[in-house]
Amino acid sequence: MQKILFNIAQEYYWTSLKPVYEQFAVDENCECYLKIGKNHKRFLYLFLIPQKNDIERKLKKEGYRITDEFKGFDVVFCGSPLKKPHKYKDAILCNVDHGPGIKTLRYRNFLKQPKTRYVCFVEGQYRIDKFKKYGLDKLEKIYDVGLPKLDVFFNGTYKKDKLIEEYDLDPNKKIILYAPSYKPTSIFMMGEKVTSLSGEYNVIVKLHPYSWTGKYASHSQHKLFENLEVKYPNFHLVPSDKHNILPYIFIADTMISDGSSVINEFLALEKCGIIVDLPDNKLTHHDGEPLLEDKSSEWLKGSFVHISSEKEVENAVETALNPSKERKKNIKKAKDYIFSYTDGKSAQRVKQVTEKLIKER
Repeated sequence: MQKILFNIAQEYYWTSLKPVYEQFAVDENCECYLKIGKNHKRFLYLFLIPQKNDIERKLKKEGYRITDEFKGFDVVFCGSPLKKPHKYKDAILCNVDHGPGIKTLRYRNFLKQPKTRYVCFVEGQYRIDKFKKYGLDKLEKIYDVGLPKLDVFFNGTYKKDKLIEEYDLDPNKKIILYAPSYKPTSIFMMGEKVTSLSGEYNVIVKLHPYSWTGKYASHSQHKLFENLEVKYPNFHLVPSDKHNILPYIFIADTMISDGSSVINEFLALEKCGIIVDLPDNKLTHHDGEPLLEDKSSEWLKGSFVHISSEKEVENAVETALNPSKERKKNIKKAKDYIFSYTDGKSAQRVKQVTEKLIKER
């Protein structure tokens, strides 16, 4: 019997790991467990309160096995590099990252653990090229399988008409999804302008989970939109406990974002998005290294529409909803470079590779 652990350091990582879990959970030769991180939420601007117990109770009710153990597992899956990888002893450590973005954080975290070898499942040639740039192809085992979390886009899981009805949207209006990152963020530049479009369009605002918790970003991020709900009652603010952005991406006709990985996830559907250009040169980690691997002002240029002011939003939406033939061609080319597979079978490939690695060991 193989014991498989899914390390859910942050609750929102579950969206990326769940498709892989489901592949192993139906295998009678596997026992699957979830390990939940502390998931802090800031209270009264001072105190960090862990949400771990609440998350565990919810998942137990849904029938999942929960554990705090480190030892005894054949494989450990994680949404980002593990904080204490040595505690898992000789388990095969597999990274299925939580977001296919352009930030440098993923590479930085791996480089901090040069003695730990991960099996890294990546989504396509773009990520392989970046791993090679940082020399991570010498440290880790890399497998190009596509992105498991996006399988739901291509395997028939989602039905647009049903989701529009579920979210009480107007089926006669186009759908704009605003999904900013928490850092860097365009929230205070674009927030009100985007929500003001809710008279003409269905406007959905989906914030990053950190925009709600107050640990890594100010509570002012979500409070802005809670206040705007009074002024613009027609837009849909996704509640804080709804971490999965994928159904909203699936139904959106266009999406506005900044440095978030959801930009690439939207690209997988070959639809045209809008990128808010932020001051790239000022975006750095505490040690001065750039926050973004690729400049937001250059990313998907020629494919997605780029803007730098709230005054440009309306025209950008019109352009994105009616992309030219040349722009569509660029979108297809960029998608094929970033995603090797969009066939709904990426999680299956993860399981196949993992089983092979177990046998080889």
